[in-house]
Amino acid sequence: MRKLLTFFAATLITGSLLAGGLVTNTNQSAMFTRLQNRNASTSIDAAYFNPAGVTKLGDGFFVSLNNQTITQTQTVISTNQFLAGQPKKYVGNVSAPIFPGVYVAYNTGRFSVSAGFNPIGGGGGAVYKTGLPSFEMMVANIVPSLASQKIPTTAYSADIYFKGSSVYFGYQANVGYKINDMLSVAAGVRLVTATNKYNGYLKNISINPNYPAFGPNYTGGMVLASDFFTSGATFLNGLAASATGAASGLTAAIGGGLSAATPLSAMPPATVAGVTQLLGAAGISAVGMNIGTAAATLNAVAPVFTNNAKTMTENAAGTQDKNVKASESGHGITPIISANFSPSDNLNIAVRYEFKTELDLKTKVGNNLGGGIFVDGTKVVADMPAMLAIGVDYKPIDKLTLSLGFNTYFDKNTDYDGSETVTVDEINKNFLEYGLGLEYSLTDKLRISGGWSHTDTGVNLNYQGDQRFSTNTNSVGGGFGYRITPMIDLNIGGQYAFYKDGSKSFMDITSTSYTETYQKSTWMIAVGLDFSFGK
Repeated sequence: MRKLLTFFAATLITGSLLAGGLVTNTNQSAMFTRLQNRNASTSIDAAYFNPAGVTKLGDGFFVSLNNQTITQTQTVISTNQFLAGQPKKYVGNVSAPIFPGVYVAYNTGRFSVSAGFNPIGGGGGAVYKTGLPSFEMMVANIVPSLASQKIPTTAYSADIYFKGSSVYFGYQANVGYKINDMLSVAAGVRLVTATNKYNGYLKNISINPNYPAFGPNYTGGMVLASDFFTSGATFLNGLAASATGAASGLTAAIGGGLSAATPLSAMPPATVAGVTQLLGAAGISAVGMNIGTAAATLNAVAPVFTNNAKTMTENAAGTQDKNVKASESGHGITPIISANFSPSDNLNIAVRYEFKTELDLKTKVGNNLGGGIFVDGTKVVADMPAMLAIGVDYKPIDKLTLSLGFNTYFDKNTDYDGSETVTVDEINKNFLEYGLGLEYSLTDKLRISGGWSHTDTGVNLNYQGDQRFSTNTNSVGGGFGYRITPMIDLNIGGQYAFYKDGSKSFMDITSTSYTETYQKSTWMIAVGLDFSFGK
């Protein structure tokens, strides 16, 4: 059997949790939730979305506190014929009850200093109570594998569980400068600290072999697969030893004066029965053999029995309980530049460029529980791509603001396979994200808003799988803002993301085609308080 539980668990939980690219979160404020587009922000959340726009706040000190509660459901449906249940559905729940965004800024004259803290990647925990197809298939494949060896087996079972958490925290600082009333620029840097944690198991792997040759316990009832393979190894090693011994006996008889051409049937009945049984176990008939041929054949099948016993021993080890307790951690730096241009009072245009974040994660295994997946001290490449963000805010009338946003993530220049030595072509084009939002002031204090955003992924089928997948999305959000006092502003929003189904075809162990379908849905609520201590 193949080594079990050989999945790359990190891909389950380290992608973007809602808005953003493959691994980058951009849903970084309550204002974003209710508008879906904040790239041209000139409010305090501009510390993330538009650092050069912070100068538009005017002189003073500004603070924004935000939190989002996010729930995501990931579903994989497999039509693999050997899985118990057709089609078989696997559901993973990702939860992030706390998804903070904290921003501060201080402006004086032409200069601004701003900072932010947020989960720039990951940000949640994933629970897969029944695993995924790639986990279970390595157990399910025991049945057809044994059937090919003429060992009748019709059922399997196993206890499968996986839980992981991931968060990439971003600590960002920016310095801005207002060149004139129309143009501002800013430069910043973000420290990204990444931590992934994994706990899981694959245990109690059982099958129902009807093969009493390996022992009286194997007559069709459910038994631990490791016990069956261990018994099989013992039985086959015994056959190898017996074959070698029987061959030696026949060779000795020839040396004692019998001709090699002497029919095997001329030997004592017990010898004939033993040789016949041993050759029969190898699928060879002893009928009509002479003792020379029988001896040579026994010598030939003995190493076959030994090799089969070795395979059984490996299978026994491969079906032992697997437990995982591991973590990955590392940090990287993201340089950021931005510019804000306001050609008129009712039009604001912003551009932000984030450079590629080189991020290497070091693996740490707890209590020697690597499970055959994680090796203590190994390095995982988890780079975040460079991105370009463009935003436009336009006020056709005083009470209405239209917000346009566009992001592109330079995935083609990023290695997503996690390995320094293996290169897998997984990206056809760069990831795109764009949308439209609008806000209307009902009163001087109350504003309502709504927005839409769309993502267009650029991955190919090499990227897609039950452990991670990316499909096009449409997200809608809405909410309101309320000015509690001239110094305090409240924002509340909600968002739902619709994901297009994805699919991929595979070949099972018998070269029969089957399909996996990938589905995802995400919803969230957000609340934020903005504080203004202007001069």
